[in-house]
Amino acid sequence: MSSEIYLDNSATTKPYDEVIQYMYDVSKNFYGNPSSLHTKGIEAEKLIKHARAQLAAELKADTKEILFTSGGTESNNLAVSGYLKANPRAGNHIITSKIEHPSVMEVFKQLAKDGYRVDYIPVDSYGVIELDALKEVIDSETALLSFMHTNNETGSIQPIEEISKLRNTVCPSAVLHADAVQAFGKMRIFPASYGIDLMSISSHKIHGPKGVGAIYIKKGVKVRPVLLGGGQETSLRSGTENVPGICGFGLAAEKIFAGIDENYVYVSSLKEHFVRKIKEYFSEAVINSPEQALPYIINVSFSNLKSEVLLHHLEQKNIFVSTGSACSSHKSNHSYVLKAMGVSTKYIDSAIRFSLSPSNSISDIDETIRALEEIIPVISIKHGGKK
Repeated sequence: MSSEIYLDNSATTKPYDEVIQYMYDVSKNFYGNPSSLHTKGIEAEKLIKHARAQLAAELKADTKEILFTSGGTESNNLAVSGYLKANPRAGNHIITSKIEHPSVMEVFKQLAKDGYRVDYIPVDSYGVIELDALKEVIDSETALLSFMHTNNETGSIQPIEEISKLRNTVCPSAVLHADAVQAFGKMRIFPASYGIDLMSISSHKIHGPKGVGAIYIKKGVKVRPVLLGGGQETSLRSGTENVPGICGFGLAAEKIFAGIDENYVYVSSLKEHFVRKIKEYFSEAVINSPEQALPYIINVSFSNLKSEVLLHHLEQKNIFVSTGSACSSHKSNHSYVLKAMGVSTKYIDSAIRFSLSPSNSISDIDETIRALEEIIPVISIKHGGKK
C-alpha cells in the first residue's frame, strides 16, 4: 500500500491548497504590522477585519464578538479564567463535566486550588452529561458552566440548549461557555440563539493553519485578558496578530461552511459503512461512539490488544489514526473520557479513534478494514489473546 490514508482529522486536518496559497500571498505581500499607522499596516489590518467578518457570518455574530487567539487551548483558558477574573463577584461556584478537554479540565483543577467550588457532572454510557445531576448542583452562586459541545474522543454531543435553559431558570446570571473546537465547521452553531455566552473554536480542525483560534464573546460579557502587552484585539489579547494565519482561518471557515451540509451527509455515509464493516469482520469489537454522535469521530475498541501497538502497525501500512486525544497522546494515563462513560479497562486499553473528513473515501475505509484483518490476528497472538 503506497497511498496515504489519513484518519486522524480530529487531531488536525490537512490545510486546503487554497488556504496555503492565500497564506503565502499574504505573507509575501501584506507583511506589515496591523498596529502600524502606515499603508502596509492598514492593509494588514483590513485583512484581519475581513477574516473576522468571515467567522462572524458563519456564527451569525457581530464582528465585535469575535476575538482571535493562538488556538483552542488559549480560547478555553481565556473564556474560563478570563471571565472569572473579570467578574469576582459573580459567584464562587463553577461547573463542568468529567469528559472535558485538558485545556478546560486543567483550568478547573487550578481554580479549585484557588478556592472555587467545582462540580464535575458525570456522563452516561453515551458520553452525554446527566442533566439530573446538573440540576442537583447548579445554584444561585454558580458563576460559570463550561461544557464541550462535541467530545474529541468519541464525538458525543452535549445538549447545550437544554443546559442553557436550565441555567436561565436556576441562575440566569451564570455564563455558559462551550468548547466547540470539534464541532465548528461540521455543524451549524449559532451561539446567540443557543444561549452560549463564550465559545471556543480553532482553525486547524477545519483545514486551516495551526496556531490560530478564536473566541466568541457575547456583547456585554466582561473578560479579563490572560496575556498583557500592547493591547491588541480590543485589549483582550495582546501580541502582534498572526495575519497569514488569521487570513487562512477565515478562508478555511468560508470554504468548509460552503459545503457543510453535503459534507455531513457524505461523512455520515462513510461512518455507516465503516461501522457496518467493523461489526461484520470483528465480532468482538466494541463501538464506543454512540450512534447519535458526530459522524466525523468513531471510537472503536478491539479486544486482546494494545491500541498503541495497533496504531503503529497501521502506520506501517501508511494508515494514520489516534489512540485518543492528540493533546494527551504522550501520556500513559487511561482515557478519562471512556472511563467516565463506564467503559471497562480492557476496552480502554485497546481503543482507537478513527476521525474522518470529506477528503476520505469509501476505498480508504475498505483498505483500513483489510489492514485491520491482517494486523489484529498477529498482534493479538503476540499478546496472548485470541481473535
